[in-house]
Amino acid sequence: MAAEFSRRTEGLLNQAHEICQQRGVTLTELRRRILGLILDTAVPIGAYELLDQLREERRGAAPPTVYRTLDFLLEQGLIHKLERLSAFVGCVAGCTIGSAADGHEHAAQFMICRICGRVIEMQNHDVSAALAKAALRSGFVIKIVTVEAEGLCKMCLPTGKRSAVAYKKGHPRPRRK
Repeated sequence: MAAEFSRRTEGLLNQAHEICQQRGVTLTELRRRILGLILDTAVPIGAYELLDQLREERRGAAPPTVYRTLDFLLEQGLIHKLERLSAFVGCVAGCTIGSAADGHEHAAQFMICRICGRVIEMQNHDVSAALAKAALRSGFVIKIVTVEAEGLCKMCLPTGKRSAVAYKKGHPRPRRK
């Protein structure tokens, strides 16, 4: 039997179900399960990690099933794909009724910690405006915007033992001015 999700995730899943109904699409049991697995994790999760978790409940689960489900969730704006990591994160705005994401797409901006893997999604309108202005000057039409910035979160900033871990993983030491 499937493990239960956190109260927060269950609330988001219920809202995602309503959003899908409003759009005339179905959040099937499998789609709901995979969305719940993504929303309930603290770090981005890859397709094969999802498949491994799914196989604990559904022995016959196969990669095409997971990828089709991920495509649906992406199309509906319920998740984001972090291209750099080839992993997925939930879109809380996409799972919230009445949010700006009701139109499926919004500019996605992520800060990804290189040490702990934490991802912070932001919606900074100044960043979006700067990209739109640059595109206009270049005669370019932007269809989808995803910004992925890698660095260190406040919990992993180079201090004490944390800095040793960061540098052992191949991150260059910052230069002193």
